Amino acid sequence: MTQEAIFLPVCLLVFLTIAVLTLVPFIRIRAMKTGRAHVKDFRYGESATVPGDVSLPNRDYMNLLELPVLFYVVVLAVYATKQVDALYISLAWGFFAARLLHSAVHLTYNNVKHRFMAFGLGLAFLLTMWIRFGMSILAAS
Repeated sequence: MTQEAIFLPVCLLVFLTIAVLTLVPFIRIRAMKTGRAHVKDFRYGESATVPGDVSLPNRDYMNLLELPVLFYVVVLAVYATKQVDALYISLAWGFFAARLLHSAVHLTYNNVKHRFMAFGLGLAFLLTMWIRFGMSILAAS
């Protein structure tokens, strides 16, 4: 295992984010072609008249830019301080899997309870990484 191994789940999360981003215009264009939405509905983001299923990919994309920022930061911090080990890599994979599950639920059947469980699982992995990192910094000082 190398220190760089922690970046594989990071790369996959970036690819997931880009995949969801590319889905947004396709869903919007299809909605406009079928008359379910109009160009003006997207002038300032999304208007209240945009159907929920049309706004879901954009909302999921925003979700992939919120909590994961803290993941990217802790991964860089762990790597920069040369603390990458099997546990950190496992936690990183767990966070990625939870975000993938969250997006899959969000973009398909969108059950709020299931989506919340995936979010909570990812948050637990992330919080564990931050607590572990914080404790290592305290121990070193």
